[in-house]
Amino acid sequence: MRFSRQAAIRSNLERRARVIDAARAFFTAAGFLEIETPVRIPAPAPEAHIDAQESGDWFLQPSPELCMKRLLASGYEKIFQICRCFRKGERGGRHVPEMTLLEWYAAGFDYLDLMKQCEELIGFVADRIGIGRQLTYQGHAVDLTQPWDRLSVAGAFQRFGGMTAQQALDRDCFDEIMGIEIESKLGFDRPLFLYDYPAQCGALARLKPGDPSVAERFELYIAGMELCNAFTELTDPMEQRVRFETENRAREANGKTVYPIAKPFLQALETMPPAAGNALGLDRLVMLFADAASIDEVVAFTPEEL
Repeated sequence: MRFSRQAAIRSNLERRARVIDAARAFFTAAGFLEIETPVRIPAPAPEAHIDAQESGDWFLQPSPELCMKRLLASGYEKIFQICRCFRKGERGGRHVPEMTLLEWYAAGFDYLDLMKQCEELIGFVADRIGIGRQLTYQGHAVDLTQPWDRLSVAGAFQRFGGMTAQQALDRDCFDEIMGIEIESKLGFDRPLFLYDYPAQCGALARLKPGDPSVAERFELYIAGMELCNAFTELTDPMEQRVRFETENRAREANGKTVYPIAKPFLQALETMPPAAGNALGLDRLVMLFADAASIDEVVAFTPEEL
């Protein structure tokens, strides 16, 4: 019998199982309720650069956030979910079109609280699987000792981007500069939270009180890899509808599918408490803990093998 790829990555899949078990234990101990929401939904949150996979007249979820926030509005104060999510056309060394997300929400939290919780979560998982406070990824030693580094998006563009964030937005090259010039330099000595994104880059995030030019959003980087996307939640249904419509216009201008407006979600925002939420890519977290150069090394089957 030919030596299969699945046999070669068994140790990584065993580590993956331990990582997921540790993440579940962390949230259960913290009083979070594990929930499940539908994978097939009638209306995803429209974002200009994320394409949902069609499933008949509906879509496979790019994220469980809309349903999870409806649970927040129904009185569930601390919830988490480990689930499959789908993003059409995403394939590369760190992307598969069907991925595993760890997503959680907490009423009364803001994005600063989530930064601290990220530190605690990843530290807990690292201890549980025997990594400790020193992570080595592709030859880079990363110190996981808390607190981790923080850098504003404005500061990152000033340091690495060669222009301001607003100039990059005006020239329609924000994502390009982030992907090529900035992300690859973040989180190599210590994990780094990149925070306070321009308001235009926070589709479901609350704008910062006192500085509405930025959204209370952060991403976590370890060894140049983005691990999660988090923000203090926007709870104004009228503003959220306007943002959805803006994203749909951008999609239409680029020849992409225009998504229906998720009316039940907007109605739920009327009673949703102040909260914060985070979506963390479990596949990528396993990549870090398994010292895997490609996401293919930590998933049982790639799309090409099916």
